[in-house]
Amino acid sequence: MNENEIIAYTDGACKGNPGIGGWGAVLSFDGKIKEICGGEQDTTNNRMELMAAIETLRTLKKSCPIKIYTDSKYVQNGIKSWLANWKANGWKTAAKKEVKNKDLWQQLDTLSQQHTVTWAWVKGHSGNAGNDKADELANRGITELMERSSGKSKP
Repeated sequence: MNENEIIAYTDGACKGNPGIGGWGAVLSFDGKIKEICGGEQDTTNNRMELMAAIETLRTLKKSCPIKIYTDSKYVQNGIKSWLANWKANGWKTAAKKEVKNKDLWQQLDTLSQQHTVTWAWVKGHSGNAGNDKADELANRGITELMERSSGKSKP
């Protein structure tokens, strides 16, 4: 690990797919921890996985090295294997179809270029503390959105 590198764990969650979704991330740097989360009403798990990574990068105030752990093969494969071809093919898949979630992939691509990002995959629900915390935050994003939508607020 680079001593100046931020470490982030990201995760998305969905109640129904599509359904109400949440994203969460935990970032650590120099002994400090920052937790972020949010949610959307009508979304998919893949969109929430992407939003977790996007919001993680949006949180950064200046260009820096960051290692992002995701438990999403969709995000991992997309960013490391598919993205370059999608861009070269005008945001079309190898089957000449429009890339799903193109709007979010474009945002993630732009934000990734502003930092030195290392991507890593971690098995979900396997006892990894960072991944477990990101999952908890993603689910909190759902809970908070549901509370706001129903007019209930936390005491």
